[in-house]
This record gives sequence, structure tokens and C-alpha cells, in this order.
Amino acid sequence: MTAFSVLLPVYAGDEPEHFARALASISVDQTLRPNEIVIVRDGPVPSALEEVIAQASEGSAVDDIPVTLVRINRNRGLADALALGLESCRYELVARADADDISVPERFARQLPLIAGDAPGYPDGFDLVGSAIREFNTDEHHPGMIRRLPEFGPEIRRVARFRDPFNHPTVVYRKSAVARAGGYQHLAKMEDYWLFVRMLQHGARVTNLPDPLVLYRVGSGAYKRRGGVEMLGSELALQHAFVRSGFVSRVTGARNIVVRGLYRLVPTRLRRAAYRVMMRLTGKR
Repeated sequence: MTAFSVLLPVYAGDEPEHFARALASISVDQTLRPNEIVIVRDGPVPSALEEVIAQASEGSAVDDIPVTLVRINRNRGLADALALGLESCRYELVARADADDISVPERFARQLPLIAGDAPGYPDGFDLVGSAIREFNTDEHHPGMIRRLPEFGPEIRRVARFRDPFNHPTVVYRKSAVARAGGYQHLAKMEDYWLFVRMLQHGARVTNLPDPLVLYRVGSGAYKRRGGVEMLGSELALQHAFVRSGFVSRVTGARNIVVRGLYRLVPTRLRRAAYRVMMRLTGKR
């Protein structure tokens, strides 16, 4: 099996116990374990988080899988953290993970053969492989809604004009395909969506697995964080970038600003309800 890295950023706002669980899920728990884990510490973190990072670096928290630690002196945001971390990944194939989510044990065993071209029927492999996620609040054994996204290239490209076609914490991609698209670029809260669109524009071969391979921690403030004036500003910047790059027309960009902008400004309870309806409709495609 082709060697691969896992890229995992962490910052001061992450919970130590969640980070420790995320680390275990991408290492000890996996049926196919990575060849290295790259942890990016995005700025200073509390002592409890530093302790978990130290345990990972010395190998005790990750069953002696090699760990590369990238330390950033001040918090620079997700785009810079991922860009610096990606530079430090030794291998062409890189799996993303977040500091508060949980990868199911068969995640990498399912995704790596597809991207590497080792799966029957896919000899050329892919440049990016994502999957569905299953939400949970506090107890990972009582998961909730599944977020499924389109499985195949043409539908992924169609949906990408209106919403993010991948669940970022689930993706495995080729470093070279990310580099061809210009890498991670700063666009607050939308770095992943903007990267995926540029990868599609550069002809990346993509797919999503329909099974939830990551348990996604939503918490009490998850839907609140998707709204507000700051998120609206990010939405405007994203749609402007889409139009400027030729990915969507001005009409589609304006439509997205109205629909997605309204979603950012409605009360949290309405945003939660609207999001769940949208995900159910998407999952039926």
C-alpha cells in the first residue's frame, strides 16, 4: 500500500480530550495506519493541549507512528496552518483530519486504495477522495444526521457551483493536485471550498464515498458559527472569487449571495432547520 501522511492542525480553542480522541482515531484505531502524522500547532496553546501534543510527538499517544510537529509562533489561521503543514508532509498522499472529529477505523483502508489506484475498477486512482460524515454532539456512540454529498465527478462539479461538494475533515488528496490549484489560500471560513473549486477547475479527478467515515462533532455552537456578519463577509468574498475565476456566472454568483447570504443572517434555529432539509435533499441525489 502506498505510504501516506495525515495532516492535523490544532489551536488554542481546541479541547485537549477531543484532540486526544482525534489522534487515537487516526492512529491506534485505524486498520490501515498512516506512515506519518503532521501536527500543526497554530499559535500558542494551553498547557493541557501542549501535553497531548508532547505525548503524540514522543509516540505514546499514536502507537509510535512518526510525528512531525510544525510550530507557528502566533495564530495565523487555518489556511496558513494547512499550507505550512502540507509543505512538511513527506508523502504525496495526504489525509486531512480535524482536532475534534473522529475517523472511523476503516477510513483509510477505504480511501487509500481509491486514490492510489489500487481499487478494482479504478486503475488511474483519484486526486481527491472524500466521504460522508455523521454528526454527533457529545457522545460518539449516539451519532445523528448523516451528511452525504454527490459521489461522482459530473455531479460533484454541478453541486460545487452552489455549495461545498466535500466534507473537508474527510478528504484524502494528492499534494501535487493541491499545488497545481495554487494550494490553500486565505479566505476566512471558506479556505477549503475555494481550494476544492480550484482543484476542479484544474481537472482534478474526484469522488465521494457514500458511507460516513468521519464522526463530526457539532457541539452546541456549531450552527451559530455558520451565521453572522463575519460569515456573510466571507460568503461575499467567496462568490466574488468564483465569478472572477469564471467558475460561476455573475447571475449564479448573485443568486448564491442572496440564498447563501440569507442563510447566514437568519436566526440559528432556522439555520439549523434549513441546513438539515438541504442535507436530506442532497443525500437523496
